[in-house]
Amino acid sequence: MRYNSLAEFRVKGAAALAKGPVAMIFVEDQVEVDTTIRHHFDTGFREIVLFADDEITCPPELEARLHRIRYDVHADDAVILAVNSLIGATPEGIWLYYCFNAEYLFFPFCETRTVRDLLTFQTEERRDAMLSYVIDLYAGDLNKYPNAVCLEDAHLDRSGYYALGREDPDNNFAKKERQLDFFGGLRWRFEEHVTWTKRKIDRISLFKAKRGLTLRPDFTFNDEEYNTYACPWHNNLTAAICSFRTAKALKSNPGSKFDIHNFRWHNSTEFQWHSQQLMDLGLMEPGQWF
Repeated sequence: MRYNSLAEFRVKGAAALAKGPVAMIFVEDQVEVDTTIRHHFDTGFREIVLFADDEITCPPELEARLHRIRYDVHADDAVILAVNSLIGATPEGIWLYYCFNAEYLFFPFCETRTVRDLLTFQTEERRDAMLSYVIDLYAGDLNKYPNAVCLEDAHLDRSGYYALGREDPDNNFAKKERQLDFFGGLRWRFEEHVTWTKRKIDRISLFKAKRGLTLRPDFTFNDEEYNTYACPWHNNLTAAICSFRTAKALKSNPGSKFDIHNFRWHNSTEFQWHSQQLMDLGLMEPGQWF
């Protein structure tokens, strides 16, 4: 079903938010829109809400299954405003998720378990949110794939990731409990082309809706417990969002596209599209999930 605005969806499409998990996909361009939608349906999301302008095309068989909202995702704070609007319209306790086109959610053992299984377990762990790492994917041959996107030739960095303690400016810059800022991938290797406010690769992509919850401009939540990587008792599950978004941005922005001729380096490896590879590389944590 199509909606002319977010306001119309909140009135006419509210039933889509009644039973989660619900995925919000923000479409920035035409790249891999269909595979992104298919992947998240296959992962087990009950509903997908697609934010896109009218120029974006979507296969009819997929559009019939989702809720499409006419939306300018390139406007200032567009994603923040949309996520917060849906949080306010969603019943408490419903799991929400957000990503962009050409991004693919992976979690431990996702080949045999659905996202509903994952979130049922996470709820039993008394966790209301889940940390995910945005892992950059890029085509191995930029001459053949100049927009840096190719699912069959996808590569990722197998090392070069690190974390720093997250400082609290409201508490004399003391380190926040169980919160870290994570870095790595293309944003780290090509940091001269990435503004410092957009170099982090951590994202709380899965979270429970509740009254008063808001996503902040730095993509953290106003409830600090939502921003933690684990509970106080033991390590928790984490997920990975394997994303071509940074690669295609670096190859489309005039300030960087002519300076970058190859994303591959000695620590590149082919992406196998399997959760075991991500766990072996330490890019997500299985926690107590068996």
